[in-house]
Amino acid sequence: QLQLVESGGGLVQPGGSLRLSCAASGFTLDYYVMGWIRQRPGKEREGISCINKYAYNTKYADSVKGRFTISRDNAKNMVYLQMNNLKPEDTGVYYCAAASTWRGILLPASEYTYWGQGTQVTVSS
Repeated sequence: QLQLVESGGGLVQPGGSLRLSCAASGFTLDYYVMGWIRQRPGKEREGISCINKYAYNTKYADSVKGRFTISRDNAKNMVYLQMNNLKPEDTGVYYCAAASTWRGILLPASEYTYWGQGTQVTVSS
């Protein structure tokens, strides 16, 4: 059964850091573009970062550029999101997702086929 499971969310103070992890099972990540999508309270899901199949190309939303870093380890079937200098507006549910095609742009949420269940990130003092 194809599954994506996120972990690493939690409560952090503004300026702090978190590292989200996404473990894939039931399929091989090598064939997929991977992304992180978040849903802030009262907002629609938004793609914030994606990485191509071989990890040599990444895209970021302007709101997280320079603060977040996406990476992947295909050998371990894992995807990561390092989040630094977190802000209260980063609060939301973060999803890991897989898409079939790299388009050279930050993929919107609608492009993803497989989704994890999400992990809550709360940035508050």
